[in-house]
Amino acid sequence: MAAIVYQTDKRSGITYAYESVSYWDKEKQQSRAKRTLIGRVDSETGEIVPTDGRGRKNKEVPEAAKRGPVPSVQTSRFFYGATYLLDVIGEKLGITEDLKQCFPSIYHQTLSIVYYLILEDKNPLYRFEKWSSLHKHPYGKNITSQRSSEIFASITEEAKNKFFRLQGKRRMEKEFWAYDITFISSYSEHLRQVQYGRNKEGDSLPQLNLALVFGETSNLPFYYRKLAGNIPDSKTIKNLLIDLDLLGFSKVKLVMDRGFYSEDNINALFKEHLKFMISAKMSLAFIRQELDTIYDEFRTFEHYSEKYELYYHTIQTKWHYTQYRSYKGDTLSEPRRIYIHYYYNIDKAAEDEKAFDRKLIALRHELESGKSFPEHENLYKKYFKTKNTPKRGTAVTVNEEAVAKDKRYLGFFALLTNETMDAITALELYRNKDVVEKAFGNLKERLNMRRTLVSSEQSLDGKLFVEFVALIYLSYIKKQMQETELFKNYTLQSALDKLDVIECFEAPGQKLRVGELLEKQKEIYINLGATPPS
Repeated sequence: MAAIVYQTDKRSGITYAYESVSYWDKEKQQSRAKRTLIGRVDSETGEIVPTDGRGRKNKEVPEAAKRGPVPSVQTSRFFYGATYLLDVIGEKLGITEDLKQCFPSIYHQTLSIVYYLILEDKNPLYRFEKWSSLHKHPYGKNITSQRSSEIFASITEEAKNKFFRLQGKRRMEKEFWAYDITFISSYSEHLRQVQYGRNKEGDSLPQLNLALVFGETSNLPFYYRKLAGNIPDSKTIKNLLIDLDLLGFSKVKLVMDRGFYSEDNINALFKEHLKFMISAKMSLAFIRQELDTIYDEFRTFEHYSEKYELYYHTIQTKWHYTQYRSYKGDTLSEPRRIYIHYYYNIDKAAEDEKAFDRKLIALRHELESGKSFPEHENLYKKYFKTKNTPKRGTAVTVNEEAVAKDKRYLGFFALLTNETMDAITALELYRNKDVVEKAFGNLKERLNMRRTLVSSEQSLDGKLFVEFVALIYLSYIKKQMQETELFKNYTLQSALDKLDVIECFEAPGQKLRVGELLEKQKEIYINLGATPPS
């Protein structure tokens, strides 16, 4: 297929037109292009003036040829509406500038891949060529599968960290940062961090873990880290704190779910003088003890939130802080102020009690039938007393005291924090951390990362980074759509599709011309914080 390609000589300022013919190179097994010089472009008329192949005007062609009809091929037509939006977002969030600083030689290619991943929902990278030929994008040329792998492999750890620092500094300094971990399954047998581990979806494949840090207010990610698939969540906090310190973020506020709770982690957060909020299990002894002091006065209308349909109460107490001091060879032990926000939901309590009773029935049946399971041994001992007789077999009685003790705390949950705030503010802040879980969904579903198919460490690291950059754009768009209620009329994909049909027209020596815009398209741009193209 033939196309007209324009190239400007930087020294002379003259633009030349070439005929580019694509062909398949059987030896190298890839698409190639052969260019033939057609002529130079008249800066005033935009006409192509034929040359003799050495950049000079063809003496054999009469002057009248200059005034002939303009070939239709000199005007290029592309889809532009959606990529224009991404251009605006990139400038607004500083993504384009930061990528240019960190990856000066490949930032255009990186942005084009990012745009493709966002706009072509779940499509693999080998389809980039078709998309590239139809869209105006930062790089403006095709990126082969081999070239994309080379780009991924060239993304260094140093450059990534520089990007994290630059992006992190653009976030609100006083906001809480939500921290969470997800898994990415892999078929690869060569990636060192691919290990078998626990995951919420019950996926049987070995996996990588991916840790993400998100701004609670901005709803934008600024940091991620790849982890081995068999590392528990609670083991990652200390390294996270080291990473954040190295990146220059010494005073941060973290909000985390109960999977990250441990005494060591709380002590580490206190040691670094960081603000935190973390969900705590109701089975913890000190959580139950503090609740017992206010239990009888908990369910009063004065402590009821109609908005969230639950009761709440806050206790200020002391955390038993310990720190081993290697330079002194001793352990520092002192109290630190901490707040526990308690919440009680009647409906949840009823559901939890039903589930608890069903579990007890199943456990008793296992004991009576003689088909017990080793992993349930602790539960058998806690909730039941057994007696074996020659005639009646195994007699099972319930430990009513243990059952009543656990039922007492059903329907409750607790948040632990060293930041002064009321219980409802803390609840809203904690619930907003689901922005991270939604981001995980975007990575796995929309950005096609549920299964990683790369086979090398370098390619994986680079691809994860490009996916992460794409996630910043998607997170911004989703937040804007939520705040302006665009989701009432559009899905994220349908809003982007609505803009993607807008065309632009390019011709040498002329300004970019944008096709017709409908009022609904202008409305989408404005709601997403972008001035409509003109």
